[in-house]
Amino acid sequence: MARPPVALLMLALCACGVAAMDEPRQAHYDLLIRNGVVYDGSGAPPQRVDVAVRGDRIAALLPAGSDVVAARVLDAKGHAVAPGFINVLSWAVESLIVDGRGVSDTRQGVTLEIFGEGWSMGPVNDRMRVDALKQQGSLRYDIAWTSFGEYLEHLEERGVTPNVASFIGATTVRIHELGEDDVRPDAAQLARMQDIVRAAMAEGALGVGSSLIYPPATFADTDELVALAQAAGESGGGYVSHMRSEADRFLEAVDELVTIARATGQRAEAYHLKAAGEKNWPKMAQAIAKIEAARTQGLQVSANMYAYTAGGTGLTAGLPPWVQAGGHDAMVARLADADVRARVVADMRDPDAGWENIRLLAGSDERVVLIDVRTPALKPLIGRTLAEVARERGVSVEDAIIDLIIEDDSRVGAAYFLMSEDNVELGLRQPWVSLGSDAESSAPEGVFLESSTHPRAYGNAARFLGHYVRDRKLMSLEEGIHRMTGLPAANWKLADRGCLRPGCFADIVVFDPTAIADRATYDKPQQYAVGVSDVFVNGVQVLRDGEHTGALPGRVVRGPGWTGGAASRQQATP
Repeated sequence: MARPPVALLMLALCACGVAAMDEPRQAHYDLLIRNGVVYDGSGAPPQRVDVAVRGDRIAALLPAGSDVVAARVLDAKGHAVAPGFINVLSWAVESLIVDGRGVSDTRQGVTLEIFGEGWSMGPVNDRMRVDALKQQGSLRYDIAWTSFGEYLEHLEERGVTPNVASFIGATTVRIHELGEDDVRPDAAQLARMQDIVRAAMAEGALGVGSSLIYPPATFADTDELVALAQAAGESGGGYVSHMRSEADRFLEAVDELVTIARATGQRAEAYHLKAAGEKNWPKMAQAIAKIEAARTQGLQVSANMYAYTAGGTGLTAGLPPWVQAGGHDAMVARLADADVRARVVADMRDPDAGWENIRLLAGSDERVVLIDVRTPALKPLIGRTLAEVARERGVSVEDAIIDLIIEDDSRVGAAYFLMSEDNVELGLRQPWVSLGSDAESSAPEGVFLESSTHPRAYGNAARFLGHYVRDRKLMSLEEGIHRMTGLPAANWKLADRGCLRPGCFADIVVFDPTAIADRATYDKPQQYAVGVSDVFVNGVQVLRDGEHTGALPGRVVRGPGWTGGAASRQQATP
């Protein structure tokens, strides 16, 4: 959806200013943020105004230095004051259960985490619960919920710093109804899958999220995806996808995304838009042209990105989908058969095998770095390249991958260097691209030290604003803030979020535009970003002078189909 002309935005801002002046001169506020440069999230130029908060909402934008009474006054010291940032692709689904503070994102100004890339934490049946508990690594927790909505409510009741929202995972829906085999749903099964989506929408899902390079999602055809997206679209929900290909069939995957947008009449968005593998780098501009053409036709097509040239996923992404059918245990059992293993190795070496082999797309096994294992004996391998591990073991890289997956009894997390810096910048320049870390939100302490991570978990938002907006000057600061606030809020119909004007929820970040920066590296990823001093979530301060306060005021933010009652309908718009 295109933003209104700047002139109209300025008129709206003026209207807000007039409304604010109607407040009594001596009105009492809970918080007054003075001496800040205020960015309202719309992309309009900033204002020198004071921000007044009452309860969990922005009460007024007042002329700088207004003579008003407030229980607390925060001096922003000339720094930027903006809506809290929205992480449109978060994998903090487990880390927030273990540590609700979400420190690595909170210290970057993130106030809303959105989940649901293919997998969602509900609904779960008994079979899924047993399997999920078995596959847990360092982060251990009870699965005390069954439905999609119960998981989100579990987080809120347990206590979390950020607000949370989620898509219903198309993979989760498929596993719930069909299991993990390479099968197609019959009419009755597909109808039940649609009903699962409808139930999740009523519980607050933002729409349907898919992740199509990973089995069993790989086995879903376009018709299945359209059916699920249409069920979400009945109540205004959208569709977001890790597309079927980001490499050799990248352009065909964009066509599929556009097809789903056209079939539903709702938004369709590409997760972490990228052209993977050097031979595919020229396709980035072509993919952007396809999206632009769809938007010109009136379709709501967009994308999100992370600000790095390396992706992060499991070593299982280097195995053919057919060996993964039926789930992890079935895969491990097959790999124990020498004949099956030989066939797998042959497929892993074949660049024309017809599936998305991320390991080959990296171009070299020196460009694949191990970042997460769960077996203590394998922990010393974290930070080592796949090539190094294979050499030390005296085996082929293919055998090293298979052995590690079996030994760790997991997917084995790795960083893959796949993208060009030029394409990262090209993608980030597009006005319809928002930001998602594609990572957890944690802290360099306790159980989180038992594994490593991708630097995007500690630096994505800060790297975008520091390196790409300030240093590389890809866009103005007001536009950069818009990409992480007003844009995703409008895309996913999040009423009164992503904005800083009277009536909006008081999710606020105060940061120094000259200092904000990522510090996480691939060698040392668990390093906090710098430059953010103060953060508020629903009017409660969660970061003070750069340190977490321990507050856990986060709430569930629900989508347009929610049937939870009129009192809370303010959270989403149909």
